[in-house]
Amino acid sequence: QVQLVESGGGSVQAGGSLRLSCAASGYTYSSYCMGWFRQAPGKEREGVAAIDSDGNTSYADSVKGRFTISQDNAKNTLYLQMNSLKPEDTAMYYCVADCIFALWTRIGLTVYWGQGTQVTVSS
Repeated sequence: QVQLVESGGGSVQAGGSLRLSCAASGYTYSSYCMGWFRQAPGKEREGVAAIDSDGNTSYADSVKGRFTISQDNAKNTLYLQMNSLKPEDTAMYYCVADCIFALWTRIGLTVYWGQGTQVTVSS
């Protein structure tokens, strides 16, 4: 059974940083597409970033240059380093696994989801 457990969310002022972590278990980490989605109140869920087993990464335009996705294969952990946070980054952030990297923003093509971790950025 695949489990994705996010941590690292919290409240921060605009311009601050947070690092989200996603501990994955029961998933074949050596061949994968994993990523992060977010959903703000009243808005649709959207893709934030993704990474594949070759280390290729992709980002939403809104976070390029501010967020970095990375992985630690030995720890089966996915990370999202978020810098220069803005109030519009406020959302519930979800770790996902078993996506299709070329189509990673397609919610319907992503198999596994974590429960989410809340990020709140105040101005």
